[in-house]
Amino acid sequence: MYDKSLVFEILSQVENSIKITLKRFEVVDDVDYFTNTSIGMEKLDSICMQLIAIGESLKNIDKITNKELLEKYPQIDWKGAKGMRDIISHHYFDIDAKEIYDVCDTKLGNLLETIKLIKQEL
Repeated sequence: MYDKSLVFEILSQVENSIKITLKRFEVVDDVDYFTNTSIGMEKLDSICMQLIAIGESLKNIDKITNKELLEKYPQIDWKGAKGMRDIISHHYFDIDAKEIYDVCDTKLGNLLETIKLIKQEL
């Protein structure tokens, strides 16, 4: 068995990071905003930092739970969420702004709802 209070705390941090990211993303109306304005580039940088934190936290949850917890929620592409951290961290200069936009626009809302669900079920 694993330390549920530790996992709950990490999930809370993930939830907070997702909320921060979605708040920062509110002003982004299309992918060009990220690449064609200096404030957009700053938003992209700050969003990427949060995505790194989210991915790292998800990896830690897998480590703590022996990969048993997240797999119970197949509605999320956990491998992709954790992999986003690796891509941003190790290939920062090759980041595709469109991919970051798509993640924020289409995937983070579902991730947030699933994190809340996991917390309830712990």
